[in-house]
Amino acid sequence: MKNNISEGLSPESRSGVKIALATAGALSVAALVLVTTILPAEFNRDPLGTGAAMGLMGLSESDGRTRQTVEKEETKFHKDTVSFELLPFEYVEYKYQLALDSTLLYNWTASEVISFDFHGESHDVEGFEKSYSMGKEDHEYGAFVAPFNGIHGWFWENRGANTVTITLTTAGFYTEALKFRDGQVEKKDLSRKL
Repeated sequence: MKNNISEGLSPESRSGVKIALATAGALSVAALVLVTTILPAEFNRDPLGTGAAMGLMGLSESDGRTRQTVEKEETKFHKDTVSFELLPFEYVEYKYQLALDSTLLYNWTASEVISFDFHGESHDVEGFEKSYSMGKEDHEYGAFVAPFNGIHGWFWENRGANTVTITLTTAGFYTEALKFRDGQVEKKDLSRKL
């Protein structure tokens, strides 16, 4: 004897049972996909732990933090342009004091290819330094958002045989510029200027 749910039902009733079963199956699959992949990837919620296992956690967020369209600053907006002349094997370092998440727009050019390291040093963690961009170029343009409170800027070294002129133009929310050259540190207070 066969045990079938649709036995003894009219053809219309059997069709309704099939539709109900198909709908229930589709809803079950949709719920499973929602809980296992969509919630972890889009909303950073992982009730079953499958999102972490599959590496899906927070995929919709670029760095784990949500970005706002407008970031208000505590510091006034400043512009700064400086030039340096480096003889062969001379170096200079020029940095800006930036608070966490403050923005800096920059543009530097050199008359010849020069070695450089764009990096930052933390005020909160002693000895912590992080490089953002390094190499040998005659220019670099960009926008930078400070990942921590500290001084952020460039180290340039002329490893060539000719004198090189570097021009740096910046705009951003910094309070101080520091130049490190020949064992000396020169500070430029920008907190009062517009």
